[in-house]
Amino acid sequence: MPINVNLDVMLAKRKVKGKHLAASVGITEQNLSLLRTGKVKGLRFSTLDKICEVLECQPGDILEYVAEVKTDM
Repeated sequence: MPINVNLDVMLAKRKVKGKHLAASVGITEQNLSLLRTGKVKGLRFSTLDKICEVLECQPGDILEYVAEVKTDM
């Protein structure tokens, strides 16, 4: 998948525990774990907004686009 989720990096930078973030955002710790590992298929803007508010960051600090390398054989 060409989208990397750097949520763990922001949690470490802000010294915020996942449990606190999940409670502040209003999502389960299990859903936060899925988001942290990039195993979600979608993310609501309202959830992203709350995450950015709590972590005092921008969406680009959490989500990163990495182009896939195509090889022709």
